[in-house]
Amino acid sequence: MKINIDQEKCIGCGTCVAIAPNTFRMNDETNKAEVINPPGDSEEIIKMGVESCPTAAIVIE
Repeated sequence: MKINIDQEKCIGCGTCVAIAPNTFRMNDETNKAEVINPPGDSEEIIKMGVESCPTAAIVIE
């Protein structure tokens, strides 16, 4: 599973981090989400984090 976050779309709301904190984190410099590799949450939790993004900035390939 490859997870991509479109930094142009990300508004830094942090919902993905709240749902899947072992997969996503906030970048202190950009205040936007980034992926922790390897992802540390279950596939189901990661998908919930992706679906929670209000701007659809996160894509699973």
